[in-house]
Amino acid sequence: MTPQQQHGTELGRFLRACRARVTPGQAGLPTGAGLRRTPGLRREELAILSGISIDYYSRLERGKETRPSPSVVDSLARALLLEPDEAEHLRSLAAIAARTAPEPVAAPSRNVRPGVKLLLESLRPAPAYVVSRTNDLLAANPAGLRLLTGIEEWPAKERNIARYVFLHPAARDLFGDWGNQVRGCVAHLRTLAGTDPDAPDLTRLVGELLLKSPEFARLWKRYDVKNRSYGRKAFHHPEVGDLTLGYQALQLEGTPGHHLLAYNAEPGTPDHDAVALLDLLARQPTSRPATPGTTSSTSS
Repeated sequence: MTPQQQHGTELGRFLRACRARVTPGQAGLPTGAGLRRTPGLRREELAILSGISIDYYSRLERGKETRPSPSVVDSLARALLLEPDEAEHLRSLAAIAARTAPEPVAAPSRNVRPGVKLLLESLRPAPAYVVSRTNDLLAANPAGLRLLTGIEEWPAKERNIARYVFLHPAARDLFGDWGNQVRGCVAHLRTLAGTDPDAPDLTRLVGELLLKSPEFARLWKRYDVKNRSYGRKAFHHPEVGDLTLGYQALQLEGTPGHHLLAYNAEPGTPDHDAVALLDLLARQPTSRPATPGTTSSTSS
């Protein structure tokens, strides 16, 4: 199979997954009587809704047609009732499918620039850390590492947010909405898999989680894609109690794939007091082991 066909298959998988999620009723079609073998829309129904031929759509889903026009892609996105993030992902897959050869992708760096480490320190007591495109934890200030309770017990190169939420025994109790947290992790990895499906760092992580976590395997089949760069998260932390923090993720220019994630709490609130206590505990020499120094980082 050529690289172009591989990308076409990825486009087809996304179309099939989205088609299976849309019922005839949601698409404005009569539901009819009797059982349907297809859980969502049939190919011919989606083709009609999108204004394209059934044969063309079938070829597109099977990876035999790899150059859909922008108007066809937009029609499919509307017919499939895609959210903005999903529609953008569909456009990205279509653009990749149309390439005659894959663009070379530089190996992701694990090195965090000194200036970024200083920035992490300046954000204290607010928890903050730097992650790679696959959510490897590359650097953290004291509260950032301490917030993810128990992650410092793992070797530095095994610290990954997706691995943590699915495989660490403390994660289910830590996150106030663990189900939403894991769905977000899978959606992020699915988005990356659509645009760079053969990336070694991604395939290793996904392969491990498919093998070790039935919940990850179930969510991976859904093919949800979404990018969330800000919001609020609730925590049930074993040392500082319940707290709800805002968060913001920022792309770091100059290092492809690196993002800074910083949490925040309004000064004078119990949540801010909990964050300050977390930072204090992380600096205590008698507290549970943490990475040497004020900032945790790894590099290859």
